[in-house]
Amino acid sequence: GRMAPVGKKTARARSPARREDPADGEEPAVEAIEPEELHEEARADDMDEDEDTEDAGGRKRARGTDGKANKPDFPRLKHQSGIESEYRVVPVPPHRMTPLKQHWMQLYTPIVEKLKLDVRMNPRRRCVELRTSEHTEDADVIQKAADFLKAFMLGFEPADALALLRLEDLYVESFDVTDVKLLRGDHLGRAVGRVAGKDGKTKFAIENATRTRIVLADSKVHILGSVTHIKVARDAICNLILGSPPGKVYNSMRTNASRLLQRFDAAKYLRWHQCACCWIRRAVEGSTRGQSLPTVYESWRDAAARRSRRSSRDRGLGV
Repeated sequence: GRMAPVGKKTARARSPARREDPADGEEPAVEAIEPEELHEEARADDMDEDEDTEDAGGRKRARGTDGKANKPDFPRLKHQSGIESEYRVVPVPPHRMTPLKQHWMQLYTPIVEKLKLDVRMNPRRRCVELRTSEHTEDADVIQKAADFLKAFMLGFEPADALALLRLEDLYVESFDVTDVKLLRGDHLGRAVGRVAGKDGKTKFAIENATRTRIVLADSKVHILGSVTHIKVARDAICNLILGSPPGKVYNSMRTNASRLLQRFDAAKYLRWHQCACCWIRRAVEGSTRGQSLPTVYESWRDAAARRSRRSSRDRGLGV
């Protein structure tokens, strides 16, 4: 006779599922339902609910005979012809803004005429912006142009940085003097002075021996060259920072550089061998025709000079 308080759930005893089949004049019989029948009914209810679900495109999912959803059918993508426009931004440090304005035409000409890219200077944002155009043949050249501008921003001359556009195996490596040895104050200045040398003679000697270019910017060292040449120059600079005498460093560097350069002299020796064979062949042919040796030598020298000028013009050196 008492009512349950409002807001509280009353405990309710669970009774087994029952099915009522009343007979005539008898009380309803209690019959237990098998668990398999319950699972079949629940599965049928789930399938009815899934029929109303929609996919991401707003269409109803189609189901197979086994009850599983079929894979969505998306239209085939069309191939886009042409080169998509790419964009690069190269920041300009404050101390390189004036050199950038002075050498702008030396940077602008190869990027626009050789690489067929669009370039502009943005003084407000202090950056140089690059973009591919409809005349660009290869989209990868924009990365070359960005590396070219970054090398100039690090302090390299435009003529030296231009080698990054013409050659494939050139890179720029940068490290700090304090990465080699932790120095502070006057000790750091003396270490940088040992690398530079009097009037820059030590730096020039390292550059000429290893065929690299080096820039000393405060405590930063930037090296431009091939991988093997950069390694030789870096080892020499690290030895100078650690305190080795310049004479000893120069001798060991010259030995390593000569061994390294001998590996790359095979092509030069092959060219010399070809020239010698050509000279011998011309001398034999001239002697059979009755020509004197000086006359054959002059004709061969003129032909070699013409070939050299033609190859230099093809490489774009303008000789």
